[in-house]
Amino acid sequence: MSVLEIRDLHVTVETDEGTTPILNGVTLTIRTGETHAIMGPNGSGKSTLAYTIAGHPKYTVTQGSITFDGEDVLAMTVDERARAGLFLAMQYPVEIPGVTVTNFLRTAKTAIDGEAPSIRTWTKDVKSAMKNLRMDSKFAARNVNEGFSGGEKKRHEILQLELLKPRIAVLDETDSGLDVDALKIVSEGVNRAKEETGLGVLLITHYTRILKYIKPDHVHVLVNGRVAEEGGPELADRLESEGYDRFLEPVADADA
Repeated sequence: MSVLEIRDLHVTVETDEGTTPILNGVTLTIRTGETHAIMGPNGSGKSTLAYTIAGHPKYTVTQGSITFDGEDVLAMTVDERARAGLFLAMQYPVEIPGVTVTNFLRTAKTAIDGEAPSIRTWTKDVKSAMKNLRMDSKFAARNVNEGFSGGEKKRHEILQLELLKPRIAVLDETDSGLDVDALKIVSEGVNRAKEETGLGVLLITHYTRILKYIKPDHVHVLVNGRVAEEGGPELADRLESEGYDRFLEPVADADA
């Protein structure tokens, strides 16, 4: 079993107004085989948490720790984190002109495993994964995310997830911009990866609709850079009916 531990994490970012604190003491433990949902209103620090785990240079950790199986994640480079088994599906995947999906995936797989996969086995795995995600075979020859629709970008993220086989995946608003059919296909891909590899999932979302397809074991509500409440799936149901107002009112009172 692998364990990602986040302890008392404080993170800042530089803005035009100066140094701005975003995370103010987040503590979480995610184990392989578990699905954790991070929910919260816009601006609560959800994406900051995702990018900090991945190692984005924009964010500065001022206090706290992130460890993965006891190893200091904050001391790792971005590629070292990926090789260790951490994966980030971005809310807004970037375009990589001149690099085909096929070359990108095989290069990533080689870097993570330390050796190139067998061409025959790899081709079979890619075709199978693309078929499961309802992706046209011509997709493999296209440049990464170049001219992709929102749904295609999200499917490509899950294609990476299925082929690279990480131990912990952070999914940053994977449901944003997806229609119902695409949401179901993407969710099936996540569930399939979890069943096949024992993947641990940290699912960041603003809405509850994806949780109808990817069932969380734990739900955490992030407000003003802190975990305001934790619970099981029933907490997500409560958020769907009540929204985030009851969390925002105390914050507004404190700022008054």
